[in-house]
Amino acid sequence: MPIALPGLGLAGLGVLAFSFTLPATVLALDGLDPYLIGVGRAGAATLLAAVTLAVARASRPRRDQWAGLVCVGLGVVFGFPVLSTLALRHGASAAHGAVVIGLLPAVTAVLAVLRAGERPRASLWAGGAAGALCVCLFGLSRGGGRFSVADLLLFAALPAAAIGYAEGGRLAREMAGWRVICWALVITGPVSLPVTSWLLYTGRPRWTGEALTGFAYVSAVSTFAGFFAWYAGLGRAGIARASQVQLAQPVLTVGWSAALLGEHVEAGTWLAAAAVLGCVCWTQRTRSSGLLRGVTPKRTIRAAVSHRRARVGVLRGREADRS
Repeated sequence: MPIALPGLGLAGLGVLAFSFTLPATVLALDGLDPYLIGVGRAGAATLLAAVTLAVARASRPRRDQWAGLVCVGLGVVFGFPVLSTLALRHGASAAHGAVVIGLLPAVTAVLAVLRAGERPRASLWAGGAAGALCVCLFGLSRGGGRFSVADLLLFAALPAAAIGYAEGGRLAREMAGWRVICWALVITGPVSLPVTSWLLYTGRPRWTGEALTGFAYVSAVSTFAGFFAWYAGLGRAGIARASQVQLAQPVLTVGWSAALLGEHVEAGTWLAAAAVLGCVCWTQRTRSSGLLRGVTPKRTIRAAVSHRRARVGVLRGREADRS
């Protein structure tokens, strides 16, 4: 408990930061190309990450950590930002996107379970399926009986973000959370920086006040500083447990969309958000009620050894950061 409670608090700070991402993206679309927003935010955050690593004189990741950092970069640096921005450009409102992305905690929890070698009960899959059904019905009701391009883009963004969250949370057990996102950004920098420069040169962006505000937020907070708290929370409290805090994000985003953007949020949107929230709560409650019953002794021993190695890695990483 002395370790888990601060972890959940840090995860809550990360969720609060992420809850403004979709409204800020809508503001940035006022004068910027969606690809510039999706990739450019990574380019700007890469510069911040490089400066942070240099000032802190952070040690380099171990060889076995590079693959995980690449997955983080592909998921949360490129995958989710580009796909979600394109979805908003194709007509999805920030409130609509928040409902679909409400499934993200469940997808993240499933990946965390799979990565930990656990065997979840059938009721967890039932809860996840119910949430997916709610989202599908919501999308069909808004698309006249078929999914829109925006819905498909949002569905594709879910696994991208979940992979980045699960891998980042796993690595945060071995190194500081801020080092995880900083190194992921630096590793993807050889792609994000040249592409950002090319998009700035050819895209002719209009830097209105709203566009500048939105782009600054998604670059400095959504892609950089927000992950400091989020990955630290995942590493300390556990990926699946900390993901419960993200249950509040869809409701927060819908509220910010109405308050900051003046979007008219229909009763059906609020109802869908509440339904997804209930389904994901079901999966999280099921997960916490004893998923380890199906774990074989060999996997239990392997999990214990892995936890011990991760703890040693954290201590070594902290010593390296101090030095």
